[in-house]
Amino acid sequence: MTDVKITRLDKKFEDLPLPGYATEGSAGMDILAAVDEPITIEKGGISLIPTSLAIALSQGYECQVRSRSGLAIKHGIFALNSPGTIDSDYRGEIKIILANFGKEDFVINRGDRIAQLVVAKYEKIKWNVVDKLPNSDRGEGGFGSTGV
Repeated sequence: MTDVKITRLDKKFEDLPLPGYATEGSAGMDILAAVDEPITIEKGGISLIPTSLAIALSQGYECQVRSRSGLAIKHGIFALNSPGTIDSDYRGEIKIILANFGKEDFVINRGDRIAQLVVAKYEKIKWNVVDKLPNSDRGEGGFGSTGV
């Protein structure tokens, strides 16, 4: 298990739980809305939802922001640039971009679970420019070339 430093940016939200895993097998941690008043995301609308949290990841790690499946299927609410990336050198507030693709306006209340966070290792790469790529079984097939 990796330790990640986290801080609360506003004491009035200290009662809200930190991002956490819903079950033992969960990969994503639910993160909550830190809002004073309800925020209505109109159908077709986009809102930036504060969490009052900031983190410090070790180099070589990122924190991915993902949609919650229940919000997506039941209400058409998506983390817009999912998966979004929180880089290891970012120290600002985590804010979640939510878009409403549903048929009705949707209200975000204080403490609502609005997205999932997944912390993952990554590797830096160096490009190696070549004249030709090695062959593979798939080749240039894409965009449905392997079937439905």
